[in-house]
Amino acid sequence: MDLAVVDLAVIGAGAAGCGLAAALRQRGWSGSLALLEIGRGPGGRTATRRSRHNAGFALNHGAPLFNITAAPEPHLLQALRSEGWITPFAGAICSLDAAGRMGAALPDPLTSGALWQGSPGMDGLCRGLLSLAQRTAPTPLLSGSLVRQLEPLAAGQGWRLQGNDGQALLECRWLVLSGTLLAHPRCQTAFGWADVPLQQAAAQRGEPQLLAAAAALAAIPSQASSNLLLSLSEASAAAWRQQPWRLLQFNAAAQERWGIRRVSLQAMAAGHWGLVVESSAAFAARHLQVYGSRSSAAQLLGAAPEPQAEAQVIESLDRQLRAALGLSTAGAERQLMRWGAAFPQAPGLPSTLSLCPDSRIGFCGDAIAGLGFGRVEGALRSAEALAERLLPLI
Repeated sequence: MDLAVVDLAVIGAGAAGCGLAAALRQRGWSGSLALLEIGRGPGGRTATRRSRHNAGFALNHGAPLFNITAAPEPHLLQALRSEGWITPFAGAICSLDAAGRMGAALPDPLTSGALWQGSPGMDGLCRGLLSLAQRTAPTPLLSGSLVRQLEPLAAGQGWRLQGNDGQALLECRWLVLSGTLLAHPRCQTAFGWADVPLQQAAAQRGEPQLLAAAAALAAIPSQASSNLLLSLSEASAAAWRQQPWRLLQFNAAAQERWGIRRVSLQAMAAGHWGLVVESSAAFAARHLQVYGSRSSAAQLLGAAPEPQAEAQVIESLDRQLRAALGLSTAGAERQLMRWGAAFPQAPGLPSTLSLCPDSRIGFCGDAIAGLGFGRVEGALRSAEALAERLLPLI
């Protein structure tokens, strides 16, 4: 069977990858495009965790909302808003101090400006972006696709993408990485890989701008987050429903005491409620190797889970949550989600390196320096900016 060849392959179907596809289509580009995503569906950190066994389970397990801090807003938001893919975040935000006292919301880069959420779940953001893209030309999403190697073809010919077992997935004339996993050494510590795919490809290609981009991406520090997901029945959620907040921030002293950064409280179907307990950066740093048995690392890479370590992290976060708020989680279904690079740290990738024309590769996402860096806003803005630069070339 002949290997599929597309004009553009985008690795990662989070806000940046889906935003790039939508932005190109909105600008009239109708070339062949494929999105490759390691997870089961679009969203990335704006995904909504769902269950094959419980249709009512839907939990925004990465980001409970996103914010836009400056005008003009990303152009893509207008269509998403008008079609109901995003709605204003209306939940109350409160804070907690180290004495367990509740107060007003704290200044926070993640909750300043205009607050939005996907509808009906956070994955509505990326599903809406894909809907916009697919309206004018086929834009397939290849879920469960792990890209392990980036093979540069002859000069000016594009790329061949290979899977975890060395099998060829597809070839593309242009390639975009919408996240940093394949560019950062954390893939070696998380997955046991012997190399960093982008660094290896850049060395093969030898093109100076790509070498500079690969080095800059590899040097970006990031904070991890260990997220405890709790599902509460209607009866066990009674006390939680009475809370005056839907997002609770822990101040610096509270984070140090309990190891929790914030907690999101979310209504689900049939009277069920969900809690997402996001760890502090310090807590996550102490447990970087504990990723959760339901993660992509376990399911696609065959990484051996560590049930005892996972159970200890779950119990620790659960215990600290109960201690901080004095509320019971008895009877809750519990699982762990580890985000290895939840929050990239400055300076990020300079925008001048976000497109390497001679190597036919580009980069977008929240790790690109500029307005919205480290947030969904930055992912969307970088996607639109890259679309403008790509359009005359592809």
